[in-house]
Amino acid sequence: MKISTKGRYALRLMVDLAMNNTGEMVRMKEIAKRQHISEKYLEQIISILKRAGFVRSLRGSQGGYQLAREPKEYTVGMILRLTEGSMAVVSCLEDEENQCERAGQCVSLRLWTMIDKAVSDIIDHLTLQDMVEWEMENINNYVI
Repeated sequence: MKISTKGRYALRLMVDLAMNNTGEMVRMKEIAKRQHISEKYLEQIISILKRAGFVRSLRGSQGGYQLAREPKEYTVGMILRLTEGSMAVVSCLEDEENQCERAGQCVSLRLWTMIDKAVSDIIDHLTLQDMVEWEMENINNYVI
């Protein structure tokens, strides 16, 4: 499993929106500048997040984007699965029931299941709020 640029940038974009969650809309240009990410690429990602109901948008001079819910209501897993698809470490674990014909005699399946569970336990329990708190710690550690 390797998380793509799209997934990493989606997390950064959502953290940025959460960090700037003042009730005001946040402009894409500001996010792009703060995150050092192409505005055009962020627009592609935000459209995915918007279609899923993760963010709201408003057009016009006062327009921009904001989170549709509180940061604590989004897990890292929700965001990554939306942008990446399955987070299963091997294809045989992608379906609810393992479809592999070798599942009964596959010695590796136990290992893959353990790794898959460990990844899911992390990404499904960490929230966007946790990441905001981590960002605040980073900011506080670098203030002179």
